[in-house]
Amino acid sequence: MHQFDITLKLLLQGPSAALLRKLAGGKVVRWLEVETLKVEARRMDLLCQMADGSLLHIELQSTNDPDMPVRMAEYALAVKRRYKRMPRQIVLYVGRGTMRMSDLLQEGGMAFRYELVDFRELDGEELLDSPDMGDNVLAVLARLRNRKAAVARIVARIRGLKDTGRDQAVAQLGILAGLRGLEEAVKEELEKMPIVVDLMKNKVFAQGYRLAEAAGKAEGREEGRVEGRVEGRVEGKVEGERTLLRRLIQKRFGTVPTWVDETLVDKSQEELEMLGLRLLDAQSIADLMI
Repeated sequence: MHQFDITLKLLLQGPSAALLRKLAGGKVVRWLEVETLKVEARRMDLLCQMADGSLLHIELQSTNDPDMPVRMAEYALAVKRRYKRMPRQIVLYVGRGTMRMSDLLQEGGMAFRYELVDFRELDGEELLDSPDMGDNVLAVLARLRNRKAAVARIVARIRGLKDTGRDQAVAQLGILAGLRGLEEAVKEELEKMPIVVDLMKNKVFAQGYRLAEAAGKAEGREEGRVEGRVEGRVEGKVEGERTLLRRLIQKRFGTVPTWVDETLVDKSQEELEMLGLRLLDAQSIADLMI
């Protein structure tokens, strides 16, 4: 599971009233669980019930999947089986490349259609004007007159948040900036903040540095047969920490969603240790994994 998906799900399930009004045209009254709604090992992203009783399925997509129409049809039928009604469906494309997917599955006498929305066609200025921080962060994905100016405006609002909300907004902004090539713009603005912001905690900013640093250290320390033995010990230690952390998450919050396991697999020893520390203060799994 990409950090982009996790971040977008959290933001879309938060207040984010302006964006949901634009997408759904109504009020969400509750979010429905999607853990059991799987099709061939896939799980849909978001499913909610609207104020009028209808169901809305939002699927987040950062790449052009040629099988998207088939996937959406399968998801729709899974919802129909579970809730006895067909949902309205929206694929929200957040990728950097041109959107090239089809919104129609038509073969023989069957035709199935869903809504396909390119986030870049949404009004980013409206999201910037929203009083909700979640909408402001999401604005970096939308259509803007001046992206760098928008980033500066968002960071200025982040400055006024309390510690917990500020740290979360910084992480979310950094992650979504990666979808629009705005990492450096965000980094420059954050470095102007009158607080210490550890950008290396953010996967978007830190990934390249960590990979290079790890490769350099490994090349210097581990050669020949020694490299194999050391690598094996390190891998075993990381796996042990991953198993322990999962057990602690389960103990604290109960059932561990599949996407958490998928995320933990990609974590380094350092990142797992950091999550272990954050577990002490996290209020939910989503809060922990952001």
